[in-house]
Amino acid sequence: MTTTTDTHCPYCSLQCGMRLRTGGDPARAGAAGAPAEVLERPGFPVNRGALCGKGRSAPALLAPGARLTGPLLRDRPGGPLRSAGWTEALDRVAAGLAEVRERHGADAVGVFGGGGLTNEKAYLLGKFARVVLRTANIDYNGRFCMSSAAAAHRRAFGLDRGLPFPLADIPHTGCLILVGGNPAETMPPALRYFRELRENGGTLIVVDPRRTRTAAEADLHLQPRPGGDLALALGLLHLVIADGRVDEEFVAARTTGFDRARAAAMAHWPDRVERITGVPVARLRTAAELFGRAETGMVLTARGPEQQSKGTDTVGAWIDLCLATGKAGRPYSGYGCLTGQGNGQGGREHGQKADQLPGYRSIEDPQARAHVAGVWGVDPDELPGAGRSAYELLDGLGRPGGVRALLLAGSNPVVSAPNAAHVTARLRELDLLVVADPVLSETARLADVVLPVTQWAEEEGTTTNLEGRVILRRRALDPPEGVRSELRVLRGLAARLGVRRGFPEEAEEVFDELRRASAGGDADYSGISYRRIAAEDGVFWPCPDDAHPGTPRLFLERFATPDGRARFAGVTHRPAGEEPDRDYPLHLTTGRVLAQYQSGAQTRRVPELNAAAPGPFVELHPRLAARLAVAEGDLVAVTSRRGRAVAPARITDAIRPDTVFMPFHWPGAGRANTLTNPALDPVSRMPEFKLCAVRVEPAREAAQGPAPDAAQAPARGAAQAPAWGAARGTAQGPTRETAQEVAP
Repeated sequence: MTTTTDTHCPYCSLQCGMRLRTGGDPARAGAAGAPAEVLERPGFPVNRGALCGKGRSAPALLAPGARLTGPLLRDRPGGPLRSAGWTEALDRVAAGLAEVRERHGADAVGVFGGGGLTNEKAYLLGKFARVVLRTANIDYNGRFCMSSAAAAHRRAFGLDRGLPFPLADIPHTGCLILVGGNPAETMPPALRYFRELRENGGTLIVVDPRRTRTAAEADLHLQPRPGGDLALALGLLHLVIADGRVDEEFVAARTTGFDRARAAAMAHWPDRVERITGVPVARLRTAAELFGRAETGMVLTARGPEQQSKGTDTVGAWIDLCLATGKAGRPYSGYGCLTGQGNGQGGREHGQKADQLPGYRSIEDPQARAHVAGVWGVDPDELPGAGRSAYELLDGLGRPGGVRALLLAGSNPVVSAPNAAHVTARLRELDLLVVADPVLSETARLADVVLPVTQWAEEEGTTTNLEGRVILRRRALDPPEGVRSELRVLRGLAARLGVRRGFPEEAEEVFDELRRASAGGDADYSGISYRRIAAEDGVFWPCPDDAHPGTPRLFLERFATPDGRARFAGVTHRPAGEEPDRDYPLHLTTGRVLAQYQSGAQTRRVPELNAAAPGPFVELHPRLAARLAVAEGDLVAVTSRRGRAVAPARITDAIRPDTVFMPFHWPGAGRANTLTNPALDPVSRMPEFKLCAVRVEPAREAAQGPAPDAAQAPARGAAQAPAWGAARGTAQGPTRETAQEVAP
């Protein structure tokens, strides 16, 4: 007999609806021996049946050969991983955590989570850190995703939700500016909304240093230098003000702080913005006119402007453009963020983030602490305070005063963290590294204990998509016998560490507790239930009670600030954490490709996806390639102050001549995050993934000298040979590429 189950894709923040068929004729199962087949689910409103290649091939990861099916242990440092039973594995983890806590204190134990974990897992992981381990040091890789947008959103509107309106509103706006996003490759089913916008007579403006597949769909493509997004937003605001297109009535009635924002914008006149960004004045004027004259408009940002050391201010400047033109808090208008990870929204709402408790409450708010402690049955004074942000936590691993034992779930920082060789070295300095993952990722290969956990089709649980729509993943399959859910893992560890209550392993029971913990918070889920989600194709938060319809559109009557008014940021342009100079004269920017996802730990195990995107590359403009005497496919070395990556050249005029691009899905020699700069935004603590200074050389000549590492990199501006291929191969110091293969 065959069975069909309505569920959702495990990848990006669209959380596309799909239907899984299991059982029946094995010949009809998915590719590579997958035990399920994906069918369309046209009734789900987000994707209306459409799926990208990643979604269609997702069942391949459920096949036994693609995933872990039992715990692994390492008996001695540097020794191989071996198979083990669950009792031995959990005993080892609990004893190791307890020993480190006893010797070094509670904050020497840390937790690092992921934006792909369900709401139930994220919630219970945060509770485990604070109630069982009593540590302040918990954060997650969502800090690397949209934390700058979240900080700017809260600063302006008092509340952060990726999109304050449903995706279905996009086709009805008059003009949309998409900044630093490429949904044609990162979330292809969403591209139809942008196409429908243009079909309805609206205008699409794309801001990106590359002419991506999405930019090719635009009416106007602005191509600034990496790091120029803040100045570009201020330049457009300057022109809107100068052209008399400010909505004075809206500004007076629904905002505060415009005078400061106006003064900042007027200091960014068009010629100055052209010098900073490289965008011609004529194109700036066209963009300002298109957005300013439209009756309705939206600005959507993605990782391009956000993953910068000035990301919060950059997003704030784009929000200021919306506020000045009256394009916020009104139908078919507003600012939104295209969340990246599958549960990047819900993952930070319920306790994975270092400074937050469930319901998007501040961990430093006495009332918030009292409410959550009451749900958890503990004394509020027993809850720790705010811990270190993601990169700061990773940077401190194994150091005095830092985390010495780490429980890591749903993340692969060996590939995904900035300055990744340094982070890999820090992971190696831990007394205990425990990784919970469905696959043997690059980070899991470094672990002392690897715990194999269930996947999306083998469990129930909720996620919250980029619209703030809470959706339900249904269990379609039983997991292999040696695999357990993170909820069961946490229950077993909590019991071994002396806490035998409060850690259920049934997802719906965890969700019901989450509802109580979130009640009255900004992200109020108390009126959302599994039954409602299934009946309504998801429920938008906030939803404070069972009779509440949910909130698809925020801010239509008032903003979530104490006075109900939106706040202008009033920010000004400043340089990036690292600008090109004589020794490193080019910008590097990073991103994703269509067939891979995040660190690639999952998608690189799917033959269909690997065939479409088999490895890393370096995208170069033809003028730069000619100057380097590099042809298509030649190996080139990209060197920053942190290390060197080597990958084949891909030559295209779709990128600026002063910029190179690398996708970040691969480990090893072509690992883009070996190069990236961990400079942090002062508000969001977001690292500056999206730009750093590099030089590029033919790999055959760069091989004459190794790349500098984090400890031996020359000071900024130190004398070295010029790049562009004129004189090459003079970098000093050994590489810090320390990842190695560990046989299971």
